[in-house]
Amino acid sequence: MKTAIIGLPMVGKSSLFTILTGAHQESRMGSTAVRAGVSKVPDPRLDALARIFEPPKVTHATVEYLDAPSVSKETLRDAAYVGGLRVVDAFAHVVRVFEDPTVPHEEGSVDPMRDLENVEIELVLSDLVVVEKRLERLEKDRKKVKNPELDREYDLLAACKGFLESNRPLREMELNADDEKRIRGFQFLSQKPMLYVFNLGEEDAGRLHGREEELRARVGAKPHTAVTAICGKVEAELAELSTEDAKEYMASYGLTDSGLERLIGATYSLLGLMSFLTAGETEVRAWTVPINSTAQKAAGAIHSDFEKKFIRAEVVPWQPLVELGGYPGVREKGLLRLEGKEYIVKDGDVLVIRHS
Repeated sequence: MKTAIIGLPMVGKSSLFTILTGAHQESRMGSTAVRAGVSKVPDPRLDALARIFEPPKVTHATVEYLDAPSVSKETLRDAAYVGGLRVVDAFAHVVRVFEDPTVPHEEGSVDPMRDLENVEIELVLSDLVVVEKRLERLEKDRKKVKNPELDREYDLLAACKGFLESNRPLREMELNADDEKRIRGFQFLSQKPMLYVFNLGEEDAGRLHGREEELRARVGAKPHTAVTAICGKVEAELAELSTEDAKEYMASYGLTDSGLERLIGATYSLLGLMSFLTAGETEVRAWTVPINSTAQKAAGAIHSDFEKKFIRAEVVPWQPLVELGGYPGVREKGLLRLEGKEYIVKDGDVLVIRHS
């Protein structure tokens, strides 16, 4: 799973990158380079299982983050920049809320809703250029040959064009499965799921969740969109502290949870993802799959052969497995179930895959 961190200049994108990956901040002024980093998904269930099985290896699920150069008309004309954005699964759009006279704002004032809309419009305009070029090509092709598929694509893109011209991102457009498949190859920027990350000032740290709810209400309910908030300056410093020092530092600001947990939790929710677990004497591991995945599909996340040759899965929720000290305990209590290929895996299930 790959998420690009985007936003206007001087909004705190590098602070977010530090929170997520632990990588030290560096100046991004004038830089066109994309930084990549990997974040481990915090999961206390793995730690609990590791204490039971004591394996030599504990493997967390991971999310790859890209710290992209600031969004502007100029960068969106750069084919390499746009190409890098097209291949990601989602955007984390950092929006400045903090006031700081030492950090200039390119518009001269801090207005998060204006900034949010400005970036959204740039993504919409970038997609509109792609749609218009493809419609021109389809117009020529339809004159040469009669093809119902070309007609269908033309009608669909014409509808997309009208949607974009109303300054609405394509993620808000209702599409059936066939139409979604038809335009998937275009990798439209405004169609990607969007996580708005509002970057608050230090003075808001103690009431972060309240401010987050206020901002969520201002954004409103939109398809494939989520909202969270961080105190970038404070939480970037947390990422560089030891666990104990970080707890004390969080408490001093009135923070009850880490930005890393909030951000990854919001990303998983936005993309409709969850984790199932495997546990044994050699490894305890988390695996990321879409919500409502079948046991057979989950087996494929471990290895493609497991999906093809799936027989059944032994399933138990992680809590009783921990409470009863391992597999013998849950077997004795009759809690280790045998499930077939159509079983819908739940978040936190521990699976043992049986295959031919």
